[in-house]
Amino acid sequence: MAYSTSSVELGTKAQNFALFDTVSDNLVALQDIASTKATVIMFICNHCPYVQHILEELVEVATSYTAKGVSFVAINANDANLYPEDGPRQMKALALEHDFPFPYLYDQTQQIARSYEAECTPEFFVYDSGLKLAYHGQFDSSRPNNNEPVTGQDLRQALDALLTGQAVPQEQKPSVGCSIKWRES
Repeated sequence: MAYSTSSVELGTKAQNFALFDTVSDNLVALQDIASTKATVIMFICNHCPYVQHILEELVEVATSYTAKGVSFVAINANDANLYPEDGPRQMKALALEHDFPFPYLYDQTQQIARSYEAECTPEFFVYDSGLKLAYHGQFDSSRPNNNEPVTGQDLRQALDALLTGQAVPQEQKPSVGCSIKWRES
């Protein structure tokens, strides 16, 4: 288990990226998916039990909030040589199986994950209309085997605040999950 201990400051501008979507095989850049309301950039992967635990509700949250003008993108930066289940072909299969309402991008060089200071999966970065970081933290307090319901409460609270012009709560709980599987140098 890993915790996101990254000290990315709220208000930090989103880092540009251009990565291939494993489903469409199209190059997707930040400017292609940025919303005038809120943009959610999440680091996930296929094999992590923490991601698997929230996946159904994550798709529900993304579907619901996309209808409200929020954009979502998922990025997988794991080393697929060490974790073949996190490779692009397997990512595409997972996205199709769960009908992801967002692009699922593969960060093969791991440069984007490093630029965002992402540390674990799942990890959520929510940007406001100006692409400034408004929320960085967990989906909710549910974890595999802790018997708390999967609701997406923390992410929903941040998005609801942005959509209604309210301040996003400053107290944000870090993500908990599997560490990103960095390639050995």
